[in-house]
Amino acid sequence: MLVRGLARGLAPVALFAVFTLVMTWPQVKGLGTDATDHQDVYFNMWRFGWTAHALATAPARVLDANIFYPERRTLTFSDAMPVESIVAAPMLWAGVPPVLVHNLMLLAGIALSGAGMFVLARRLTGSTASGLTAGVVFAFAPYRFEHYMHMELQWTVWTPWAFWALHRTFETGSRRAGALVGLFIALQFMSSIYYGVFLATLLGLVGVLLLMTRRGDDLKQRVLALAIGGGLCLVTVLPYGWQYAITKKNIGGRPEEQVIMFSAKPSSYAVATPTNLLYGERAKGRGRAERRLFPGLLPVFLAVTGLLLRRPCREAVAFLGGLVAAFEMSLGMYGFTYPLLYRHVPLFEGLRAPARFGIYVVFFLALLAAYGHATLEQTLFPDRESPWRRRLTGLLAGLICACLMLEYWVAPLPLVPYPNAAPPLYAWLARQPRGVTAELPLAPFHQLPGDDPRYAYLSTFHWMPSINGYSGYYPSSYLERVHTLESFPDAAATSVLKRAAVEYVIVHLSGYHPDEGGSVLYGLATNPAYTRLGDFDDGRGPAVVYRLH
Repeated sequence: MLVRGLARGLAPVALFAVFTLVMTWPQVKGLGTDATDHQDVYFNMWRFGWTAHALATAPARVLDANIFYPERRTLTFSDAMPVESIVAAPMLWAGVPPVLVHNLMLLAGIALSGAGMFVLARRLTGSTASGLTAGVVFAFAPYRFEHYMHMELQWTVWTPWAFWALHRTFETGSRRAGALVGLFIALQFMSSIYYGVFLATLLGLVGVLLLMTRRGDDLKQRVLALAIGGGLCLVTVLPYGWQYAITKKNIGGRPEEQVIMFSAKPSSYAVATPTNLLYGERAKGRGRAERRLFPGLLPVFLAVTGLLLRRPCREAVAFLGGLVAAFEMSLGMYGFTYPLLYRHVPLFEGLRAPARFGIYVVFFLALLAAYGHATLEQTLFPDRESPWRRRLTGLLAGLICACLMLEYWVAPLPLVPYPNAAPPLYAWLARQPRGVTAELPLAPFHQLPGDDPRYAYLSTFHWMPSINGYSGYYPSSYLERVHTLESFPDAAATSVLKRAAVEYVIVHLSGYHPDEGGSVLYGLATNPAYTRLGDFDDGRGPAVVYRLH
């Protein structure tokens, strides 16, 4: 019985793992070597590598990562992803190649999100086929491929379980279920700060809508259970969130013009990703990053079918309210609610991209599509005693699933190779005495981040502190250096490097025009503050290392 129960519990995970490998083709062919061509892939691998390194060497200093030296709490300049990083750490300690670890974690986020949605929708509708439909919509909507490089934005793993626990709380009034609501919100927050904030906001709204249908003792019992969950969530998240509050106080929130740039518009929901097979050609030249939020036509049809043909249940009505709220909040500064949240709720002041509420539009749409699928089953095949019903409902489920996958298909997913081993330069650095590094040239301000994401990842092979860095925020000390180091190696640039206690200056000649590179090398050769340590291959071309006295 135990084995059978375990197999039944793992079946959705296995199914959506297979679906994920199919929908991300040819990722499985380059699972250990290739990923999408984006600087955030380097950033993901650096975050995993730093956390694993810090946990094994100095856990109390885990937030003081080795970028942007000598700044502190540099891991909190972006989402630290503690849940994903803790899961990935044992693999890195065991010597699993970092690119393979990255891809396994990325695909796991997608597959587990789909499997969780399957379980939730099946419980709500009583239909396995409807759960399959909801899981496919949530796991593979174009939003996923728009953010394929963003590890934390694939980890919506805990959202379906938070709503599953909410449903259990309203079913039973169980305090344990209420506590699980809080636990899953906390896990979502520590997997993705964006989604944790969004989930708490929208689940709170849906919870209120459901509470409005309860009365008397029934209501009190459920409010108490949810209060226990809220307390557990707060206690779990507060120590982590407090570090971000300190960082925000030092660096400041997101400027309003940046939030406007990453706010959706109603037209964003008509634009798919350019790589989408059916709709990508129409999407080229339309929309910008973060503003391609097309959820597909079939899920909308199914959701409308469920709302029109089915007797409305309180859960479906509450989810419709959640969808409307998520859509309106995704409009950011173009909407009504988000400007109020941005100006009066400190958590929202630190978020750059309201358009990411779009994944919750997909979430609620997937649930409503599940109700629509169940309604179609009941309408087309009302005779539950018919020997043909099971075959016909299976055929309908297969047809809907195939149509959804076709609508979401990316053909093929574009991938490039990433290094799993240290190029000679970084292997040499790993054998040197510890010292602060500076890798030049830095990109001009208007061309950031340049090669800094790659430098950060390659630092995982030597773990020297570095004045370079890449994250969601740039500290003012880094931006000042960017301006001054444009004239490297003159006296002003040298003075900036000395004040930062830099010992190893790495000149990547591939980053300079040949004439400019020659001029830099001549300036270094005639400056007694620099001693040439050697010439190396940095994985892309020649690099020269100097010691700054």
